[in-house]
Amino acid sequence: MGQRSRILTQIVGFPGFKVMDVTFKNEDGEVVEQRGETPPPSCSLEITLRRRWSPRCAKCGAIGGRRHEQLAPRRWRDLPWAGREVTLVYAPIRVDCKRCRGHSVEQLSWAEPHQRQTKRFQQHVALDAFSMPVLHVATKYGLDWSTVRRAECAAIERWERTRPQPTLTKVGIDEKWLGRRHRGKHKFVTIISDLESGEPVWWGYGRSEVTVATWLASLLREQKEAIRVVAADMHRPFFNAIRGDDVLAKVPFVHDPFHVIKRAGEAVSELRRSIFFRAGPTLRAVGCGTRWLVLRPWERVKEDDRKRLTQVFRLNGKLARAYQVLEELRLVLRAPDRASITAGLMHILRRTERRANIPMRKLHDSLGRHWHEIIALAEHRPPTGRIEALNNNWETLVRRGRGYRDHQHLFRKLRFMVANPVRTDDGVKRFLALGLPTPHRRAS
Repeated sequence: MGQRSRILTQIVGFPGFKVMDVTFKNEDGEVVEQRGETPPPSCSLEITLRRRWSPRCAKCGAIGGRRHEQLAPRRWRDLPWAGREVTLVYAPIRVDCKRCRGHSVEQLSWAEPHQRQTKRFQQHVALDAFSMPVLHVATKYGLDWSTVRRAECAAIERWERTRPQPTLTKVGIDEKWLGRRHRGKHKFVTIISDLESGEPVWWGYGRSEVTVATWLASLLREQKEAIRVVAADMHRPFFNAIRGDDVLAKVPFVHDPFHVIKRAGEAVSELRRSIFFRAGPTLRAVGCGTRWLVLRPWERVKEDDRKRLTQVFRLNGKLARAYQVLEELRLVLRAPDRASITAGLMHILRRTERRANIPMRKLHDSLGRHWHEIIALAEHRPPTGRIEALNNNWETLVRRGRGYRDHQHLFRKLRFMVANPVRTDDGVKRFLALGLPTPHRRAS
């Protein structure tokens, strides 16, 4: 092997193979003669490889075996070199394996079976597809969008095979609205997540009790017994599905504080509308533009806005008392122990029990129905913020990809996005690796 072939073999980087020939081809596939001149930038590079080591059976991984059949040369798209499209050319063989008695095509270190792109090329295509629409990635590499999609799916499958499956101990349940442009039968999907890592583990159409029961039916009894706490919003079918299971009937069920505050905020907003916007044009002018002010915590309100809020509360004491209840509920949900959260919630129920104040009375009834689930916050405190973070990541993927029709593919990308954050050095390495396995020391 000459010096030129040795250098090119080292650059290609596939142990057990060497570069035999390098040719330039134009857009029509014709060979461009190299006569001391640099080929045009539009020319592609074609690298012909040949085996140096013994072949490896793709079925069982055994080294050695006789040649059963010599196949025709095949081509694999590789990463571009200096802006030139690169193609690997190699004529594989069928191996007569002594271990498994099979006649499969030999294992290749650069590509998966039945693929016409190298693993590293698929890896780069998949990484681009995580931050760009598929059509843009296809335009960048000059591929069909279906080819990009297959490369992305192959990379995700490699990642899923190489990662461990953690034990599910803290479960989060939440629904996601598919949007007004969705034309499917179901308008919602239910997402089950692991609160320890924030990673989604299951999804299904709908947000009913049947949807959660379908997920529970897919679990083994040992997996159910490992669950220590379940957190969800105040949607009652989720609670009924968990309590309807024989194994999870006694598992603590906790409500997400975000949705408890949201329910209280809806009551305050309804009260504000009934006071200012349904009373006439004079009071409507006073209350206009105060929707988000009455929902914002007092410590986050600016000085000018505080003066305006004070003026609004002076005009109506009922709204002022409702705002105080909302602020008190925020403090109660952060109480350190069960006794404190119980006493604080009892005080709120006494302040909201008047039937003349219809919005706050609805809040009173809602807090009473979910009393035990709210009290359970003091003992368990699961990281419920990760439940709502999944909604934000879902919307980010949808906007970035300009929409998805295949929700299963969207869910797999969501799981990869959450499981590989790029905020740490380890997360960056795992994200860039994308499950790409290390080649065998004596690769085929």
